Amino acid sequence: MLFRLIGRNLAPHKVPLISIVVLQFLSTLATLYLPTLNADIIDDGVVKGDIGLIFNLGGWMLLITAGQVVCAIVATFLSARLAMGVGRQVRRDLFNKVETFSAQEVGIIGAPSLITRTTNDVQQVQMLTLMSFTLMVAAPIMCIGGIILAMRQDVPLSGLLLVILPVLVVAIGLIVRILVPTFRKVQHQLDDINGVLREQITGISVIRAFVRRDYEAERFDTANGALTASQLRAGRLLSLMFPTIFFVVNLTSVGVLWFGGQRIAGGNMQIGALTAFLSYIMQILMSVMMAMFMFMMIPRAAVSAERIQEVLDTEPSVADTPESLAVARLDGRLSVRDAAFKYPGAQDPVLSGISFDATPGTTTAVIGSTGSGKSTLVNLIPRLLDATGGSIALGGHDIRAVTLQSLRSAIGLVPQKAYLFSGTVATNLRMGRPDATEDELWAALGVAQAADFVRDMPGGLDATIEQGGANVSGGQRQRLCIARAVVSNPSLYLFDDSFSALDYATDARLRAALKPVTANAAVLVVAQRVGTIRHADNILVLDEGRLVGQGTHEELLESCPTYQEIVTSQLTDEDRETAA
Repeated sequence: MLFRLIGRNLAPHKVPLISIVVLQFLSTLATLYLPTLNADIIDDGVVKGDIGLIFNLGGWMLLITAGQVVCAIVATFLSARLAMGVGRQVRRDLFNKVETFSAQEVGIIGAPSLITRTTNDVQQVQMLTLMSFTLMVAAPIMCIGGIILAMRQDVPLSGLLLVILPVLVVAIGLIVRILVPTFRKVQHQLDDINGVLREQITGISVIRAFVRRDYEAERFDTANGALTASQLRAGRLLSLMFPTIFFVVNLTSVGVLWFGGQRIAGGNMQIGALTAFLSYIMQILMSVMMAMFMFMMIPRAAVSAERIQEVLDTEPSVADTPESLAVARLDGRLSVRDAAFKYPGAQDPVLSGISFDATPGTTTAVIGSTGSGKSTLVNLIPRLLDATGGSIALGGHDIRAVTLQSLRSAIGLVPQKAYLFSGTVATNLRMGRPDATEDELWAALGVAQAADFVRDMPGGLDATIEQGGANVSGGQRQRLCIARAVVSNPSLYLFDDSFSALDYATDARLRAALKPVTANAAVLVVAQRVGTIRHADNILVLDEGRLVGQGTHEELLESCPTYQEIVTSQLTDEDRETAA
């Protein structure tokens, strides 16, 4: 899976890939040839006193060394660019895939895990790609070439390799085998610590308000300690590898000098040949060391590749089909028939048997106790979640039969949690319609009762908005999100408890300003306050995922006990008399 992932993302880079292999091949050949020239200098130049030969071969050695350095530098540069390209493509594929996920897939994998997979896991694969082209191309060439050239110097002495290489490979292989589950554990614990940290940063005000700093610090210390323990275990295993390699290398050097010295004393070998043989043995062992270094990285990169591939292989539950129609403009006729939704593995459905109609120019309201399924119902309409039963139609088309682009471009959603993106007021408002003029932006801000505070901000429409809208208040965020929906000029407005942070006066002014703007569009409002929805054309009352009442405010006061309880719990005695 690891090398399939890397290979798939190497496909667009065929020319640099061939260049890297050729350059690494030339660099390695130059490295292998240098000991042979050195042996000739010792045996033919030094022993025979041939100064001309020494200078001639020395010049060639300098020239070959310079070529080897240039090839190595260029190959490393191209390898780095290739690895960065692979990392960029994998991150892009991950991001594009996550963008297709519904809330269901994000919930299953988890936002902290998705962040870790897009950053740390991709980095592990990227580093392995870099090391593959800087080490793995050279290692086998150096190993095989070194063995051949060592045997050319002295075949009997080459028998040491039959003992050294198997011992080295088996010892390192055992360490690498133990490392795989340890690295897998490390990556999962990175997810855990990322999740804890993300929670604590997001909920810092809650932590401070409830004086939970010590408890949260302990939670972080627990996650941090578990990660540290796993990384220490991996570090201890890795620390065994290099002493093992250097022990074998030094033992080999002693063996070569011992047995080589005996062969020189017996007249079976020259001094230059022993020097060259020792250099080739070192090169062979260095190639094994490079391979082992790669094998150290492979387990962790393999775990990361599995986690990346898991995301790439996840099929979104909400997606277009080949039969999906692209509709230029869906009108605001909304028809919901026996809609139901149940989370995978849940025992009971969140929603069941929901039926109603909404037409352009009308306002439909949804009210109910917390957890009654109001937000889930709103999320089913733009297919942020897919209904598990019944049908939903917009503009006369089943929402599953049209493309997501066609469906969502016809809907202006103001979510329950008002969220703004880093940028400016203008860039946030233009999310639904990038070609909107400044006059249209100010008109939308006026409808949302946000024009005054935007004018007071430095820069007006060009005023900076921090990530999540952290530099504006909750009520200002809600009004900017409402203005964003107004700018997109949709056929259907979905307000998911979008007026909760507004005072009654602002709420009333905003709803009055919305009426002419939404005259040709259907409006669906989810609210907790009866005062926000009492004038709606149709009110849906939800209780534990079921539709227990439907009608106008007056009709529900007479026929729906659940609605009566909600009204009684919110209105004063004077309001009750007026409502009745």
